[in-house]
Amino acid sequence: MTLKEQIIADMTAAMKAREVLKLSVLRMLKADIMKFEVSGGDKVATDEVVADLVKKGIKQRKEAAEGFEKGGNAEAAQKELDEIKILETYMPEQMGEDEVKAIVQEVIGQINPQGPQDFGKVMGAVMGKLKGQADGGLVNKVVKELLT
Repeated sequence: MTLKEQIIADMTAAMKAREVLKLSVLRMLKADIMKFEVSGGDKVATDEVVADLVKKGIKQRKEAAEGFEKGGNAEAAQKELDEIKILETYMPEQMGEDEVKAIVQEVIGQINPQGPQDFGKVMGAVMGKLKGQADGGLVNKVVKELLT
């Protein structure tokens, strides 16, 4: 079962169970998938594309939650955090810092950077290799740490 099919099946189950928040989140995600598919040509929402859309949704909700917290609206911030938990179930298993560090060291060995000025090269290669299996902030931190 593809990730898209899983989301649609979970959406149907949420509808039957009357899980309002989960249904709302999955409907928005399905709309994002449909928008991608009709955005031109014969685009197909592969698992990789759907995972990117999920990651984008998580990032948007994190930013919104931070904004609500700064504005003093704890209830709305909590709703955003609850939505993040629902979306995270569709993300691939995230790597820990040690696993990321090993991959960064491997890439550094292949690229042979001259120092911090080659940060972009290393970061691009590592992110291409990880493909959503690790948080970009963690990767950024590890690359900076190993290049200095």
